[in-house]
Amino acid sequence: MGMTPYETIAVEQRGAVDWLTLNRPESLNAINTPMVTELRDYFGSLHENDSTRIVVMRGAGRAFCAGLDIKQATANTHQRPFGAGMGFQGYLAEVYIRMRRCPQPIISLVQGPACGGGFAFVLASDIRIAAENARMNAAFIRIGLSACDMGVSYFLPRLVGTSVASELMLTGRFIHAQRALATGLVSEVVPDGQLEAAAQPYIDEMLTTSPMGLRLTKEGLNIAVDAGSLEAAMAIENRNQVLCSTTSDAKEGMRAFVEKRAPNYTGS
Repeated sequence: MGMTPYETIAVEQRGAVDWLTLNRPESLNAINTPMVTELRDYFGSLHENDSTRIVVMRGAGRAFCAGLDIKQATANTHQRPFGAGMGFQGYLAEVYIRMRRCPQPIISLVQGPACGGGFAFVLASDIRIAAENARMNAAFIRIGLSACDMGVSYFLPRLVGTSVASELMLTGRFIHAQRALATGLVSEVVPDGQLEAAAQPYIDEMLTTSPMGLRLTKEGLNIAVDAGSLEAAMAIENRNQVLCSTTSDAKEGMRAFVEKRAPNYTGS
């Protein structure tokens, strides 16, 4: 077990699993510039990280993430530390791109509010588990902005369909835990305080898979969502299966199946 030193996030390493905690509980884990910098660094480092197989993302205290720290954002409007182009908009947006690019599955544990950019963290994850007190919304439209921000217009309709996505984005209304479950936005709803325990079966089952198989499954799903045809999706599937089949882990998996035992994967 180890801990990576950051200021606004905490990354606890429990074997092959990183437990990433948004760690500004006094502000409901609102997103400020240092948090964006640290999240960009963390998710950007994962692609070449073979020791971390799964990421669990959560918030400290009573919230997952209340979205952008508006007080800081309005106080720093005169500062432009992000160079040309889209400025802070693009600087933050890169976090969500890196979340999708990283080969490790991301499990989000959502308690309390997940608003705006915090909602987008949930949507950019692979598996979502909600506490009974979870409530999520595309808060951008409530403060004079478009609800099409931080990938929400991409992720949300793919998860819940265009009709529900339109309702949530055009109104900014909250979706609570039970409706999130009914619409397929989350996989499970559990009592408050039981999120970590609820995540463990997902972790345990994913850790029984081969390292390459798990990584290429996330990659294949990402590509298939936007595939232009069945043939295009199957081309990626064929490529990934050929890559997996050449590994020692694939041979071990088949032997273990025949011998009716748990496989011993080595990542080779």
